[in-house]
Amino acid sequence: MPDTPLDRALRDLVDGSAAGDSDDRELPVAGTALVVRDGDAGIQVLLIQRPDTGSFASAWVFPGGKLEASDRDGLPEDATEEDVARRAAVRETLEEAGLVIRPAATLSVWDPPAGAKPRIRTWFFLAADPAGDLALAEGEVVGAEWVRPRDLLDRHASGEATLYPPTWVTLTAIADTPDFATLVAGIRFERFTTSARRGASGPMLLWPDDAEYDGDAAGSARHRLEVGSLPWVYTRTGEA
Repeated sequence: MPDTPLDRALRDLVDGSAAGDSDDRELPVAGTALVVRDGDAGIQVLLIQRPDTGSFASAWVFPGGKLEASDRDGLPEDATEEDVARRAAVRETLEEAGLVIRPAATLSVWDPPAGAKPRIRTWFFLAADPAGDLALAEGEVVGAEWVRPRDLLDRHASGEATLYPPTWVTLTAIADTPDFATLVAGIRFERFTTSARRGASGPMLLWPDDAEYDGDAAGSARHRLEVGSLPWVYTRTGEA
């Protein structure tokens, strides 16, 4: 199995060679959109592929990007970060995929571990497919697919497709959803404040409801993603 930029980045997080500031106050913010449509065998999600250079090289991601000043235009002065990130998700989906979406719900927000490169806090929004034709942004997007979550996860497990952890976890969470209406009805907003550690099988990512998140081994609850080798292993059990 080739050693990818993502593999090296994950090792750097736990080996300390990508040490970074853990202060989140000045963290860049992004908005991304899960655009979903109903299919004969369950939901399909729009994924775009990044070029093989730059951030997220060759990865399959949801349309999205960092906030721009124009995303605040027309919003009240007390608009929240979530409000502005929603605007960014809408704008980026239009720029990258040519679709005009209307987010139906906020799905999650992801706070990256210290040392992540790039280190960006990202809001995930859910939207129905507006049924327009795709128009991909030249230079930013090299491919796009409407795909069943389980199919793309299988491609990742075999090494055929590159996914980053937030995309992987999100696809796993919605993989068995039969249709968009069921997905919206079951939304429970979550915040993923990520910590990177070294486990027995290599790098792993932990979230606060894992009993070992704060370094205390007491308790049996687990919420972690083991990313040392393929296929990745996601465990979520009990209460911390």
